[in-house]
Amino acid sequence: MNADVPPPIGSMRPVRAPCRIRVTVGGRGADFAGRDDKAIQGAMDYVSRLGGGTVVLSPGVYVLRNALVPSRGLRLRGSGSATVLRKAAGVTVKLIREADWFEYSVQVADASAFRAGSGVALSSGKAEWPQTRLYTVTRVDGNVLHLSRRTEKNFWPCENGIAQSVHSLIHGWDVDDVAIEDLVLDGNGARNPPVNGNYAAGVFLQHCNRWVLRNVVCQSYNGDGFSFQVCDDIRLEECKALGNANLGFHPGSGSQRPVLRRCEASGNGQGLFWCWGVCDGLADRCVFSRNRVYGVNFGHRDTDNVLRRCRIEENGDVGVVFRREVNENRTPDRNRVECCTVRDNGRVGIEIQWITEGTLVERCRFRGRRGGRQATAIRIAQEAGAVQLRDNRFDGDAVPVCDERSDVLCTGRMPVPLSGNPTGTRGPGIP
Repeated sequence: MNADVPPPIGSMRPVRAPCRIRVTVGGRGADFAGRDDKAIQGAMDYVSRLGGGTVVLSPGVYVLRNALVPSRGLRLRGSGSATVLRKAAGVTVKLIREADWFEYSVQVADASAFRAGSGVALSSGKAEWPQTRLYTVTRVDGNVLHLSRRTEKNFWPCENGIAQSVHSLIHGWDVDDVAIEDLVLDGNGARNPPVNGNYAAGVFLQHCNRWVLRNVVCQSYNGDGFSFQVCDDIRLEECKALGNANLGFHPGSGSQRPVLRRCEASGNGQGLFWCWGVCDGLADRCVFSRNRVYGVNFGHRDTDNVLRRCRIEENGDVGVVFRREVNENRTPDRNRVECCTVRDNGRVGIEIQWITEGTLVERCRFRGRRGGRQATAIRIAQEAGAVQLRDNRFDGDAVPVCDERSDVLCTGRMPVPLSGNPTGTRGPGIP
């Protein structure tokens, strides 16, 4: 029985539960005909006006020239791998006229790639925050792009001002309670300029809460795959970040309680990047593999997060890194790595680069080879605070633990305690 349809009415009892509308988008027979962002956004806006409901995308390739912006109470559902939302090819053009912070238009060298409804990002070479602002083109007059809102910042040719056809594929801003399911987001990265994951991504959320993303693949975006900033209770289930230029999954900026279950990040710059002040998060039964630098990265005030039952393998530099920050007030504390398999990463399986407190690595299995991939299973820097290693298993001939706090010798088959505070034991590993 369709969960969106109430059971048959068998009495004169009043019906008090709302029945949410369901509409379709796609080809022949769809409620909203078309395979582009305008058809999908039109359907989402229609459903939102009626109090929320479900938009179903039929199989096919949809070409996006701007981000999809859901509203509260919306469910966007595709047909799995048969539904592909692909970003149109992007361009970068120079600004040729001064644009001050109070204007509604910019003049560019070539406007041929833009049309009404296109997404556009404006930026300059001036070092200030934010460097990039996102807009929608409302009209094109010759080489003048009219914008959906004021520039609110100066964009000048003398500061290398540029306009780019850059946007997220799904963009949430200050909207709660949205579900995205069963579709592929293709960033068409080879034909698009790069974008910083603090402004846009395959899925970009800011000031959003209680989103659920289920069976969503984000691939080939020339930036981050999934990025959410200042967002609480974001849940990703069976999602994949594949071949994105920067970060696969980027929970950041004080986000609380993010959950990743059975997700995969492969072929990105980094797999999972806990950004700033991310707390009480969980990554469970995930795979972080063959990312160019790190599989998983903890840092700036990321506390009380857990990696559990994950596979972290064949990443270019380090499997799991606790990165060096600029001062002791930004420590990643009380994070745990439990029951994970960490194998064949570039230099080190787990590297604690500097000050941390309460780090726990337990019941993990490490595999590497001396002089080759993952020549050291665990490296603890001299600055590190309390680290507990319990019941881990070390296979191969790599160095199990290299503790630079002068407590454990960094050579030999097993860690050798020199002055108390032993950090490594050999245990049964993962059952």
